[in-house]
Amino acid sequence: MIAASLPVQRSPSSRLLVVDACGRMAHLARWRFVDMLHRGDLVVANDAATLPASLRGIHLPSGAAIEVRLAGRPSLNKDDVHQFAAIVFGAGDFRVRTEERPLPPPLVAGDRLALGPLSATIEQTLGHPRLVSLRFDGDAGAIWRGLARHGRPIQYSHVRTPLPLWDVWTPIAAAPVAFEPPSAGFALDWRSIGAMRERGITFATLTHAAGISSTGDAELDRRLPFDEPYRIPDSTAAAIGRTKAAGGRIIAVGTTVVRALEDAAARDGIVRAGDGLATIRIGPTTRLRVVDAILSGTHEPGSSHYELLGAFAKRSTLGRASFELEAHGYLTHEFGDSVFIENRADRREVTREPFVRSRRIVAGIFRPPQGEPASRKSGDVCV
Repeated sequence: MIAASLPVQRSPSSRLLVVDACGRMAHLARWRFVDMLHRGDLVVANDAATLPASLRGIHLPSGAAIEVRLAGRPSLNKDDVHQFAAIVFGAGDFRVRTEERPLPPPLVAGDRLALGPLSATIEQTLGHPRLVSLRFDGDAGAIWRGLARHGRPIQYSHVRTPLPLWDVWTPIAAAPVAFEPPSAGFALDWRSIGAMRERGITFATLTHAAGISSTGDAELDRRLPFDEPYRIPDSTAAAIGRTKAAGGRIIAVGTTVVRALEDAAARDGIVRAGDGLATIRIGPTTRLRVVDAILSGTHEPGSSHYELLGAFAKRSTLGRASFELEAHGYLTHEFGDSVFIENRADRREVTREPFVRSRRIVAGIFRPPQGEPASRKSGDVCV
């Protein structure tokens, strides 16, 4: 797919590939994603604002220039900002493809880093020359001020101009805890949220520290996503319980929401309010317990985000979706187009009605899967 190179969150030309629970596909303008929702649904989005998590500086033992990209922390506590997992690159910046960035100088425990107004010490390497645990000096207030003064948003070479922080904050951004933007939320605006409420669709948020999408190293990328802290408010947990009890669907805006909700429900299927640390990896073998559909960006096969979509749709369906995205020139990465994917019918205990309503709204636009025989079981929602 073509990388979206302009930092425009809600382009009038943004598109949406819809994949329903039976594998049928349709192409829509992205603003029509509200048409895919049903009265009684609950839409949950990630309200994390993006940190200026890219810090240029010096590796003091060698004098070499480095870039540190913060990539993980133990919790969302605002005072818990001393210890981070981080990816360290050698000289250069985002204009060089991540895969072509040089390694940093050899890093060992005790190495000191000068990062603008911030100072940090490497506590340990984490099984890879680029991945370290580091600890900042000073109190929490000084660290926050240093990040605000010196840090920049993490970005990649497909966007050629430096991104100001506001370009990577969604319209609902609140606490600055994400390392990269929860960019599925770029599709939202107050008009779409208002339209949901007018149609009897509930909107709620959680906070999840969205992690980095690429390290530049294939071995390290296979470890993504790292552990990510999240917080589910009382109001959101209660709304999920009410929606499930009433037979409504839970719609996740982005992969981070899926990960937070499914991690929270991993023990007994119930989402409870509070803080957690998402450690689960979601993929084709995962049976989702909470989320019924996802609004997401477009993702390249092989990425951890793409693997998560495998919990919603069969591998063959995702392959056809990738073909559709390529054939129709969809844009990818954070400022690209979107997909809306319902959880596959054979993984859900549902009636036929939800899918019938979706097809009525976009009458005639769904195309059946090619080469996959239709099931004829009694009561099958895909007949």
